[in-house]
Amino acid sequence: MTKTRNYLILLIMLISLFRLPVKADEGMWIPMFIERLNYQDMKEMGLQLTPEEIYSVNSGSLKDAIVIFGRGCTGEIISDQGLLITNHHCGYGSIQSVSSVENDYLSDGFWAASHQEEIPIPGLTVQFLIRMDDVTSRMLEGVDASMSESDRSDKLNENRKAIVEEATAGNHYNAVVKDYFEGNEFYLLTYETFRDIRLAGTPPEAIGKYGADTDNWMWPRHTGDFSMFRVYAGADNKPADYSADNKPFKPRHSLPVSIAGVEKGDFSMILGNPGSTDRYLTSFGVDLAIEESNPTIVKIRAEKLRIMREGMNASEKTRLQYASKYAGTANYWKYFIGQTKGLKSLKVADKKRRLEAEFKHWLDNNPAMAEKYGESLPIIEAAYEKIGEVNLARYYMNEAVLRGSEILDYANRFNKLAELLEEKDQDKEAVQKQIEQLKDGIENHFKNNNAGIDQNMLASMMEMYYTNIPASQQPEALKEIYKKYKGDFAAYAAEVFKKSNFTSEAKVRSLLDNPKAKTITKDPAFELVRPFIDAYNGMMKNTETAYENLNKGNRLFMAGLREMQPDKKFYPNANFSLRLTYGTVEDYYPADAIHYDFVTTTKGILEKEDPTTREFVVSDRLKEIIVNKEYGRYGNDDGTMTVNFLTTHDITGGNSGSPVIDAKGRLLGLAFDGNWEAMSGDIAFEPELQRTINVDIRYVLMIVDKFAGAQNLINEMNIVSDRPKMKTVETTTKEVEAVRAE
Repeated sequence: MTKTRNYLILLIMLISLFRLPVKADEGMWIPMFIERLNYQDMKEMGLQLTPEEIYSVNSGSLKDAIVIFGRGCTGEIISDQGLLITNHHCGYGSIQSVSSVENDYLSDGFWAASHQEEIPIPGLTVQFLIRMDDVTSRMLEGVDASMSESDRSDKLNENRKAIVEEATAGNHYNAVVKDYFEGNEFYLLTYETFRDIRLAGTPPEAIGKYGADTDNWMWPRHTGDFSMFRVYAGADNKPADYSADNKPFKPRHSLPVSIAGVEKGDFSMILGNPGSTDRYLTSFGVDLAIEESNPTIVKIRAEKLRIMREGMNASEKTRLQYASKYAGTANYWKYFIGQTKGLKSLKVADKKRRLEAEFKHWLDNNPAMAEKYGESLPIIEAAYEKIGEVNLARYYMNEAVLRGSEILDYANRFNKLAELLEEKDQDKEAVQKQIEQLKDGIENHFKNNNAGIDQNMLASMMEMYYTNIPASQQPEALKEIYKKYKGDFAAYAAEVFKKSNFTSEAKVRSLLDNPKAKTITKDPAFELVRPFIDAYNGMMKNTETAYENLNKGNRLFMAGLREMQPDKKFYPNANFSLRLTYGTVEDYYPADAIHYDFVTTTKGILEKEDPTTREFVVSDRLKEIIVNKEYGRYGNDDGTMTVNFLTTHDITGGNSGSPVIDAKGRLLGLAFDGNWEAMSGDIAFEPELQRTINVDIRYVLMIVDKFAGAQNLINEMNIVSDRPKMKTVETTTKEVEAVRAE
């Protein structure tokens, strides 16, 4: 008995030294339902906050520190003076917009020593979520199962408009009703949008974008992916247009910043705005993505990147002009390569087919359910068959025409003006309004446009379209161009840029000073883009019913799955609204005999250094800090400095810039990427492989403090250093309990 007792005591002591490994928790959860769906699980994993401290309408909570940054990222407030932090790649376009060859903030960085030095960013907004409300019953008023999908959509839009108008009447808020669970539920999101946002600080891209395209989506990473802005408000602390008299915004809540660091197994959570997932996609959709959609995007974007890169390498001015465009194109070019690889290697389509077979079996044994949901999969399959007929042309239209040569999309913007000018009884007020709108966009369009790149882009995209799209789906205008120029699309593009009025700011201004319908409609760029638009509209019209059926099938399939699995906790697909995901800090094994640690350090920055390539340049000052270990209070006890770390969180695009928050609600880092081995994650979550890549907030603070010397920014943060007490493994056998009792 004594030996057994001693053994058990030793066992308890040993186990207490190790944290319980927690499996990645799948799900992008709606914060207002945390108490009902997630709170107990989160508490057991180590959470030390109440549900109201995470999401509350009536008092300040974590949600009040989280914002939609710009049009596609997340940011968080980290001081009571409206200081906001997000990813460097999220702020990249804004930083580029105020940069020039003389003041190259992308290359050199920028740090405001005072509020007065902060740089206004025209057009940049941040949105705070005020509240979220379930409006499902109101949205479905007047909707019944006998309706056609078109009539259903019209009724939903009518109800949606009324709900939004009511929510925004008599206040300064904006609101939107979004679909959840494939249109089975609806929620109203009310926002407060601030319009005076200023750049407070950003590291040079050699830090903020270290590794660039080579390291994108990869681990290990060594990227200081952060930038800082400040939210300004009017005297009443409400949104206001830019004014020198505006004051820093006073938030309802700001995140304390933790310098305690992370350890394997630590509980953490992310609040952010994931953009789009398709977790309930059927096997038919997966097959189409693998076989055609993804490879098409990759092929077109690879060529676009080549053309941009060629022009950017020739001129520093052009490099700055196209830096943000190139980064955006490259990001999802690589993403779709990885997604296709992941979908294949993880056999996602087969897993979907097994679920669909289970669903069919359930229907076969439940006549009542078959009556409700039996048509879902057949109409989905039929819809994909119809959509597949024009899928290739649709992607070429989006990627090679509308997002290809900028002159085509720009020329198309003048269509409304041309229509107004062609009217027999001209509405002069409408014409003038359209002219002013077009004039307002001139400077923004040409600021970051290079005619040489755009001409090469036009030639290449038209050649790709002609070569890869069936002749029956090509505009006749494209075939005529091929014949006239004997297949020499470069010669054709040169002619367009020689004759078009849409190639320079001066020509466009001249056109708008004396606008004539014929001048617009006979312009070679306009003459090219309109047939493409007409052909595209024709394709979409022919597949309109298929898309309606697809929506109906997905809605029924989703509802059926929830009835088939009543004990499962379902979460809706991401739709760029506030979500919570939680998990732990973890390493992973990407393949046989390969192990990746959960952190990287500054040692890896020097190991990757390559002065001959822009992606891996290390500045002399950063190198000096690393060599001399000038990390101050931000370094680890063993003298190292953590740069990035991994967590098991479930995120996607839109989560970029989201805060990684500890058990007490303090900021640990910023999410900025997913890992290569789990690029299929938007369609299928793989717990053993899926990891979120985060920049450690201590590395951020070290850069701000030791590298930039921006002590003013450090001083306004609430920096804490204590670690939350984490849950440990407990042995629950009767013998151990007996020993404890003794």
